[in-house]
Amino acid sequence: MKEHEFIKIIKSTLNSSYIGDDCAYLKDLGIVISQDSLVEDIHFKKTFITPYLLGYKTVMVNISDICASGACPKYLTIALSLPSTTSSDFIENFYKGAKDAAGNVEIVGGDITGSDKIYISASAIGDVKGRKISSRSHAKSGYKIIVSGEHGNSAKGLELLMQKNCFLQTEEINNKFIKAHLMPEAQIKFSREISENIEEDYAMMDTSDGLADALFQIAKTSQVSLNIDTKKIPHDPSVDMHTVFYGGEDYQLVAAVPENLLQKISGYKIIGSVEEGLPSVKIDGKIFNEPDSSLFNHFKE
Repeated sequence: MKEHEFIKIIKSTLNSSYIGDDCAYLKDLGIVISQDSLVEDIHFKKTFITPYLLGYKTVMVNISDICASGACPKYLTIALSLPSTTSSDFIENFYKGAKDAAGNVEIVGGDITGSDKIYISASAIGDVKGRKISSRSHAKSGYKIIVSGEHGNSAKGLELLMQKNCFLQTEEINNKFIKAHLMPEAQIKFSREISENIEEDYAMMDTSDGLADALFQIAKTSQVSLNIDTKKIPHDPSVDMHTVFYGGEDYQLVAAVPENLLQKISGYKIIGSVEEGLPSVKIDGKIFNEPDSSLFNHFKE
């Protein structure tokens, strides 16, 4: 069973209008809230990452969800489930990394329990004051599809780490691709410029599960067709297009916005446009109604 099928069952069972975006927008409280998890041997291996980097990445992937909503990241809680052999140095360095990544976002609590492996669950809260909050259901015909940053770098970094298959060396963190995988940067400025300057409804997601996944989610939820030109997608020349589309964990943002917004923001690349039609993604003129099996799926066998 795929992750999206689980989410569909959960949403139907709870009959909740909040489930479906990167964050739940609690309008009555003036906040958005999100939760994300990192599981040893699923999201990371101890040979490929230090405690400091693990803390850093934990915070950044959660801040990224807040950025995807357009809100201002404010608070974090972190729950750790750890083996009994975990050292005090692990805890200290994990939280040093988390603190450095958080910056002005305050870590205000959490939980610690025992377990057989390392399980991390963090919750992030964002302030909506002065911001227009996004929804992946708000892409409209005539909107432009824009992205931040390069895509495919994190997946290539993971590939390099897996080829090496031994403990991470300090100097390797400076490799462009490995750094993109281990130390992603949430797109705070890109998110803020859009949400503070836009008046219309708009769609925005992060690309944690891959650019292709985000595009299909927006197309399906908004009931539109997205026309994408691969030549316009920012990526390193050494990264193949399949990795650009399907490699996850770049934590960039993709948004469908009205063209009149573009003169008010910076740091974006236009990769396509929104059109009327059945939910689909048109890539270089070829229409795809469903993503292929290469999409990242936590439950893939």
